[in-house]
Amino acid sequence: RAIKESNGTAETVTDDEILAAQKYLARTEGIGVEPASAASIAGLKKLVENGQIDKGERVVCVVTGHVLKDPNVAIEACEEPTQVSSDPEAIRDVIRQM
Repeated sequence: RAIKESNGTAETVTDDEILAAQKYLARTEGIGVEPASAASIAGLKKLVENGQIDKGERVVCVVTGHVLKDPNVAIEACEEPTQVSSDPEAIRDVIRQM
């Protein structure tokens, strides 16, 4: 009812889309959220991709659930850390490859 009255919309997202959004937030914004919070980002991405929301449009996504509520999901979704020796040149080489 609220969606109709506000001329809004809703979108379904898959678990894979949610995990991708969770990873995206961590990598690009440094924000660790639980999967439930990442669902709003996954939905936004889908709505932009299908043209229901314009890329330049101002949108608010609520992401209040911290990653520590469900850390195992985040750990499983992330890549293994890159190990580097303490040699400054080795560190520079790894950074250049990123």
